[in-house]
Amino acid sequence: MSQPIDITASCHCGAVELSATLPFGFSDIGRCTCSFCKRRQAAAVTATASTIVVTKGADNLSLYSWNTHTAQHYFCKTCGIYTHHKRRADPTQCGINLGCIDGTNPWDHDPIRWSDGINHPSDRS
Repeated sequence: MSQPIDITASCHCGAVELSATLPFGFSDIGRCTCSFCKRRQAAAVTATASTIVVTKGADNLSLYSWNTHTAQHYFCKTCGIYTHHKRRADPTQCGINLGCIDGTNPWDHDPIRWSDGINHPSDRS
């Protein structure tokens, strides 16, 4: 397992900036196949939800949520870039858009694993 690292991230236009701790470093980057993520197509890495601090532009974030409203997806209102989301599978975790993390190139982490969001464990009785 990788060591925790602190990151900073921003949207495309710079209106939104955040900081967070990645408890597993970059060892768990992934994409999801759920109906929303398959359309968004952004690779995400795990952050501890309690460590996320929006350091600039909190009022410029838009929230998208549906169904159980457990997952909460945040986007910049100006440029539309998805910055992060609270996870449905574990609300103590957030996914941070890998492409928003300062100094990180998503293609440097290929191949990126896919998780089965279509058959999410929370959908099973």
